[in-house]
Amino acid sequence: MKLQSIIFLIFICTIQLQGQEVNHEYLNTNLPFEERVDILLEQMTLEEKVSQMLNESSEIGRLGIPAYNWWNECLHGLARSGFATVFPQSITVAASFDKELMLKIGSIISDEARAKHHDFVKRGMRGMYMGLDFWSPNINIFRDPRWGRGHETYGEDPFLTGELATNFIKGLQGEDPKYFKTIATSKHFAVHSGPEALRHGFDVDVSDVDLYETYLPAFKKTVQEGNVYSVMGAYNRFRGESCSGHDDLLNNILRKEWGFDGYVVSDCGAINDIMTGHHLATTLEEAAAIGVKGGCDLNCGTTYEKLTNAVKKGLITENEIDISLKRILLARFKLGMFDGEEEVPFTQIPREIVCCHYHNSIALEAARKSIVLLKNEDNFLPLSKNKIKKIAVIGPNADNWEALLGNYHGIPKNPVTVLHGVKNKVEPACEVFYHEGVVMAEGIHNLVPIPSIYLQTVDGKQGLKGEYFDNAEFLGQPAFTKIDNQIDFTWDHKPLSKNVKDTFSIRWTGYIFAPESGTYNIGAWAKFKGRIYLNDELFIGTGNQHHAFHNEKPVEMVAGEKYKIVYEFSNPGKDAQAKLLWSMPEENRLEKAVEVAREADVAVLVLGLSQRVEGEEMPISIDGFDRGDRTKISLPEKQRQLLKAVKALGKPVILVLNAGSAVAVNWAQDNVDAILHIGYPGEEGGTAVADVLFGDYNPAGRLPVTFYKSVDQLPPFENYDMAGRTYRYFSDEPLYPFGYGLSYTKFEYSDLQIPENINAGEPVRVSVTVKNAGNYNGDEVVQIYISDEKGSTPRPIHQLSEFKRIHLKSGESKKLEFTLDPYLFSMINNKSERVIEPGWFTISVGGKQPGFTGYQDVETTGVVSQRLRIIGDLTFDIK
Repeated sequence: MKLQSIIFLIFICTIQLQGQEVNHEYLNTNLPFEERVDILLEQMTLEEKVSQMLNESSEIGRLGIPAYNWWNECLHGLARSGFATVFPQSITVAASFDKELMLKIGSIISDEARAKHHDFVKRGMRGMYMGLDFWSPNINIFRDPRWGRGHETYGEDPFLTGELATNFIKGLQGEDPKYFKTIATSKHFAVHSGPEALRHGFDVDVSDVDLYETYLPAFKKTVQEGNVYSVMGAYNRFRGESCSGHDDLLNNILRKEWGFDGYVVSDCGAINDIMTGHHLATTLEEAAAIGVKGGCDLNCGTTYEKLTNAVKKGLITENEIDISLKRILLARFKLGMFDGEEEVPFTQIPREIVCCHYHNSIALEAARKSIVLLKNEDNFLPLSKNKIKKIAVIGPNADNWEALLGNYHGIPKNPVTVLHGVKNKVEPACEVFYHEGVVMAEGIHNLVPIPSIYLQTVDGKQGLKGEYFDNAEFLGQPAFTKIDNQIDFTWDHKPLSKNVKDTFSIRWTGYIFAPESGTYNIGAWAKFKGRIYLNDELFIGTGNQHHAFHNEKPVEMVAGEKYKIVYEFSNPGKDAQAKLLWSMPEENRLEKAVEVAREADVAVLVLGLSQRVEGEEMPISIDGFDRGDRTKISLPEKQRQLLKAVKALGKPVILVLNAGSAVAVNWAQDNVDAILHIGYPGEEGGTAVADVLFGDYNPAGRLPVTFYKSVDQLPPFENYDMAGRTYRYFSDEPLYPFGYGLSYTKFEYSDLQIPENINAGEPVRVSVTVKNAGNYNGDEVVQIYISDEKGSTPRPIHQLSEFKRIHLKSGESKKLEFTLDPYLFSMINNKSERVIEPGWFTISVGGKQPGFTGYQDVETTGVVSQRLRIIGDLTFDIK
């Protein structure tokens, strides 16, 4: 018997209930989970029950319940837990339109999750980001490009979102008939997509048409087809009630109508918001009672601590608490947390699989499949390795590994930036020049670790003196001291020494030398807490338990002078990172970048955004960006200036657009030679870009969002009505439409077969032949759209109803067959009923959205259409 199982049996056999034996039958693996939970629940006091309803659930030693922190994230790879395989961000991988890929990614992430979790447990570690419940994926509809968290989603289309999320969830949760591999969470339920600054007090109300045809379908699909076992409520109110305590959303729609049998967790702090943000309660006891009664079982936060008093005050009953607690405990049982490791099939996944070669290869596959070719004037791409002798790679994101990631990310072991991807591809046969050019945005610099040569200890040695304490508060004498050449650390839960484990603090002291006079930007990347003192004054503070942040501040420094620096870093027993960073002064950045481009045969400009300017409720307010959201959708001004200056040289220019949301690159579309949209492509992004640029991979990504020409084309950000939003309801001309993407080859569609007439409620069988009529092998994304020619309520112009990514060799043809579910032809009528009405529909099949003819080179793929008549009508029991 394995040592862990022996320890487990000894532990449970010594459990006693203050003088009376505990009923150990809850550990009997032959009993159904529900019965085991009931046996355990009967033995718990009210206080113990409440202690399990917080994300940081307490240990109950007498019952053998270990501590458990429910908070974990895996949006596109294990997040905030040290090294992990980092796949493309959600909005980026959505451009792959590849269901099978999503299943594969989810399975790899859950492998790494299990490997890390069991390693943590063996080491007695049960903290945040160490568990098996993951608060991913984010399946909110990206209805407006200004929303800073939109890059966490799968885009603007409910059908695409539901299909991709369902496969991702299946990969995470596994296929074992008894145990979950991990538990996924569909979030944020519901009708939630910014603005970030208003989310804690905002009330949303939309029509039933928008609610049931846009905001809820993806959630419904992940519940009924993905069997997701957790759902997270949103911060905002919906029709007057908090989404994290909403009887209609959580108890009625989610549970009664859809049959959801898992647990609901609040967004973090959202139960507290019921009182402080939404003013629906006057006390925290009332807020906690509203949450549980409204269907929220688990509180990310501490407000549910007040449930004990809420029971005493008659605001809620213990029986109501038991209903929620049973759902929570069932989740832990179904993850195998009360069973020996020989019972659970996932406990032997080795730690060594994290960041293994196979996982990295799938990250590369995902990055390649997610690249969208937006423009290719006169077939400028792919580049020839034999003809190009000098290439310039320019821009603030060209050699910025952060810009590969997006938010909620892990730490890649060997991230490949675009610069290094190109170098690896062509050197030494081709000479590669690089310049950062301009900063990404006002006050946002590419900071790098301060080189050791510019650091000096008090006694004149190179580097900084590090004092390492065995506690998080710098108490007592250091456990040891050493000189660190550079402050650039990722510990990945590894002990610092025999005596210093996960909880520690470090104080680095010494001097910085300035190699030249000018304005430096000094900062830190710190997770968890960091402080920099410069010349004995607090200069900057950064970091928290969730995010590693770059905080920076400018300072004037004189060449040759030394500046006293103290960097204090504190880690309270979790995954930790610490970096001491700077950007050196450089005058005339733009002009120098232009000179670099002048020397090259072709210039590749890597421009865009990063999670430092778009993300979740961020402390940033600069031109174009406000607290994580965007106020403009164009490139930042300095980047536009750089692009125009390089193009003015008369050289060929390729724009590589590196951003998590739609960017209005109108000038570039009219003027540069080629445009690639790479999103946030993950750890292998640079390799994938180089593969596409030089023809080793034929791009086939499709946009999961509409690219608008200007915010002037959009309704107000705060307006949640769908009129005028997304390809389904936007009647103006976009810059690039949803579903758009070019190829190096050409695809032809023929022989579309659909029935002429069907009765309402019958499935529709569709077949079509696709041919690769070009000279390159490549993938095609076959998209099927339905257009209702005459619905009784405002209907989408057309809507995606099926898709499939296929590979065809040059000259190859393939016949594809699809079956469209009758539900796809239904609508919400004026009586708020879901119905199929009689009438005519147009079914379009092709590699793009029907009707778009904006650019000449869009004709790399075709579209064929045919009409279908539905006879009779049908009313559905639920919406």
